[in-house]
Amino acid sequence: MNYLITLKYDGSAYHGWQRQDNAVTVQQRVEEAVEGLFKEKVSVTGCSRTDTGVHANCFKCNFHTGKQIPHSNIISGMNFFLPQDIAVVDSIEVPENFNARFDCKSKEYIYKIYNDSIRDPFYINKAYFYKYPLDAEYLDKQAKDYIGTHDFSAFRAAGATTKTTVRTVLNAGVERQGDIVIFRVEADGFLYNMVRIMVGTLINISEGKIKSGSIPEIIESKNRLLAGKTEAPEGLYLNKVYY
Repeated sequence: MNYLITLKYDGSAYHGWQRQDNAVTVQQRVEEAVEGLFKEKVSVTGCSRTDTGVHANCFKCNFHTGKQIPHSNIISGMNFFLPQDIAVVDSIEVPENFNARFDCKSKEYIYKIYNDSIRDPFYINKAYFYKYPLDAEYLDKQAKDYIGTHDFSAFRAAGATTKTTVRTVLNAGVERQGDIVIFRVEADGFLYNMVRIMVGTLINISEGKIKSGSIPEIIESKNRLLAGKTEAPEGLYLNKVYY
C-alpha cells in the first residue's frame, strides 16, 4: 500500500520538515506516528523541505506499508500519536510508484505580514510584524514581475546549491485582509529561501531602498546582493500542493 496523507502544522517548534540527527523535525514526528499506528518503521517522503519555523496549511507526504487500514482510521490514529501542533487532515491510496516530492507539479506558498503600528501577541510566530504602512495594491503590481520562467539566482540564499536555478512562477500577487498583508506565489519549484527573499525585495521597494519596477533587472542580474533581505520564517506557509 502507498498512502498519501495531507498535514497541517505549526512549524514554530521544529527545525523544518527533514529529519535531522540533532534536532526535532516534522518528518521525525510523522514517522513516529506512522510507526505507532502501523507497528513498523517506515520512511515518509515529503513534498517539500520546509525550513525551521515555517508552517504548512497543506503538506503532502507518502509512505509504503504492507498493512491496509481504513483512511478514517489512519487520520484518527495518526492524530492520536502526533503532537497538538501537527494534524493529519486527509488520507488516500495512490499508485505504488507515486512520490509526493517528484510527482508534484507546482506548489503555492503564502507569506503573512501583520501590518499595524502595534504588534499583536496572538500573531507571534504566525506572521511577520511590520509596523510601517504597506500599499498592497502597489506591491501587487510589483509582484507580477516575478511571473514567468526565469533564472532566480538573485533570489537564492548564499551558499545554496541546486542543479538549476531556473524556475517557472505561475502566479504571484499581494492582497490585504484587514491588518494582514499576504504575498502569494505559485511555482513549479522554489530555491532555498526564494519566497522570503521575494518578500524582502517587495518590502525594500515599499521602503524606497529598491526602485519601483526593478524586479526584472534584479532577475536578469542573477546577483543576490541586488535583491532584498531574507525575511523571517514565521510568516511563511506552504499553502497548496498540486499533482
